[in-house]
Amino acid sequence: MFEGETPLISVIIPTFNRAGYVSELIESLFRQTYRHLQIIIVNDAGQSVEFLLKLYPELDITIVDMEHNLKHVHARNRGLELVRGDYIVLCDDDDLLLPTHIERMLEEITDCDMVYSDVEIFDYVLDGQTRRATKRFVFAYKHDIEAMRKFSTFVSSGCLYRKELHEQLGLFDVEMYHYWDWDFFLRAVEHFRVKRVPVASALYAFSEQGGNMSGQHEDMRPFLDKLSAKHGLGELPTKNFLLLLEEPAMLERKAPTEVLWDGEPILSRYARNKGGA
Repeated sequence: MFEGETPLISVIIPTFNRAGYVSELIESLFRQTYRHLQIIIVNDAGQSVEFLLKLYPELDITIVDMEHNLKHVHARNRGLELVRGDYIVLCDDDDLLLPTHIERMLEEITDCDMVYSDVEIFDYVLDGQTRRATKRFVFAYKHDIEAMRKFSTFVSSGCLYRKELHEQLGLFDVEMYHYWDWDFFLRAVEHFRVKRVPVASALYAFSEQGGNMSGQHEDMRPFLDKLSAKHGLGELPTKNFLLLLEEPAMLERKAPTEVLWDGEPILSRYARNKGGA
């Protein structure tokens, strides 16, 4: 498949005080069919995650502790300094990758520079230290660059790209904060070949009680304005994410995809040790 080569892939994970969630992510990386991984966990001045080294001795895990809590974009940039791999995978600490995800992404990147997958978005309840999905829906949209300038359907968790992108693009832009991933996508497609892979092999956590997409609109507005000014995007809405998905323009962008998840939770070694099930 890779002509005798086994490229090293560096996975960058910023985390802050979410031991149970990041443990599920590490478990999902342990289950990957592609094994040649360097896992970089950047602890953003939160509680120690050193326990993961003992729980997963089979994995090549590097943990770096930030002296101060500088938030997730700074943490990702710190992770870039430790990359040894030929390729980079990004992942939020509360998202998950299904077992064939990295292998599939590596197969698909042969004719381009960055690939990203579709995702399943899931809400959940906690059962001990384990998240169990209560709701889930497929998030799969056409790769339409002009449309992506109005509403981004690029999900950074699970994207895979060549390390060389940063030689031209530089670091992730800390000024973007809420929209660092949209900014990164727009910069990437301007200079590199980017492709959507029609498989929902990444799982994106979304809790109605507070999670990835629950930021206050008034807090996000200044960053959206900065993003628009940087890329010339014009007026952009900060309406509720789920409501935006129901608008006619978004419904027209929906695309078929391969759904792989059976809905079962990822039981980590941390959860087993803590008695979670």
